[in-house]
Amino acid sequence: MRYPIYFFFALSVLVGGTACRQGQEPRTAAEQLDAYFRAEFPADEPGAAVLVVQDGQIVLEKGYGLADLVTKAPITPNTAFNTGSISKTFVMNGILMLEQEGKLSLDDPLEKYFPNFKNPEIGRQVRLSHLLNHSSGLIDSRKVREDSVFYLTAKDAENFAPILANDSTAFPPGARFEYSNPAYNALALIIEQITGRRWQDFIIERIFQPSGMGDSKITDGPYPETGVSHAYIRDGERFVEDDYGEEPTFPAAGNGGIWSSVRDLYKYEEALQKALFLPKEAIETSRTPFQPGNWADSSASFIGYSWFIGEYGGKKMVYHTGDQGGFIADYVWIPSRKLFYAILCNTRKPIAEYRERVLTTTLREHTPR
Repeated sequence: MRYPIYFFFALSVLVGGTACRQGQEPRTAAEQLDAYFRAEFPADEPGAAVLVVQDGQIVLEKGYGLADLVTKAPITPNTAFNTGSISKTFVMNGILMLEQEGKLSLDDPLEKYFPNFKNPEIGRQVRLSHLLNHSSGLIDSRKVREDSVFYLTAKDAENFAPILANDSTAFPPGARFEYSNPAYNALALIIEQITGRRWQDFIIERIFQPSGMGDSKITDGPYPETGVSHAYIRDGERFVEDDYGEEPTFPAAGNGGIWSSVRDLYKYEEALQKALFLPKEAIETSRTPFQPGNWADSSASFIGYSWFIGEYGGKKMVYHTGDQGGFIADYVWIPSRKLFYAILCNTRKPIAEYRERVLTTTLREHTPR
């Protein structure tokens, strides 16, 4: 799995007015955004599903382009895409549910669940909170490119095994931020240890079902056979498939194995707002920057538990991106404006620009005067 692109959003660049057809600018935010995305995603190429909701009212909900270049199936708001690292938020919520039930503590050392670290000190120093917060210092020692055939089928346990053989960490756990995919493979495996069942089944039962997420699936080795889009990379004048079977680490589901539609992602956010599977206090904690006591970075933490926290227009913004193979995704929630935005693409596109365009256009129309 590629590392995510959070830092591309640190300095937003304001985008100019929407291009219009026949010299006339569309009147509403919905019309402006629809014209913009129709120009970005030709109907006969891979594309995207987009959903924008402001204060409970749908601003834009539409699919653009093709979900499958072979069958020519069109993308709709119900099309499931691989969400990449947005998956981590589901694993994190699973861990918080188990904490609420008293089955684990976020202060638990990793050795409690993995007593076979080559260097036992790593297992003693790294806490579950460090894994959730991407501050563990665990070194990603997987030889993905050198052994790509193995990693085309390696699941969570196989992806975490090389980390157990590490001699050291990159820095003292808790000292700073460094994004970690293996941390979430470990968290998924911990859910399985505690529940005695596949972590995928736990998330489906405890999050998908109460939230009404009927389009969503979770990888467990095989590619989901129906109801999902394929992903593509442009190679000159043609598109080449780049998803399951072509891209290593896809089966490592804890860090990026959830497939969902934009409609389901909004149902997920609604479930969080209604505290359907976690109390509001736990959700708020996960969406508040967490800074371990030994933090040594010159910059303050900008991540809670899995969720990244920033600002847009001076207002708090909770977000997560996803990036795997040819899939790329963005998920944004601005609490004070009750603005939700999600885009799921099955080809690589400039989602930083898309976010800026969507938020600027929508908030301009809906700002109280």
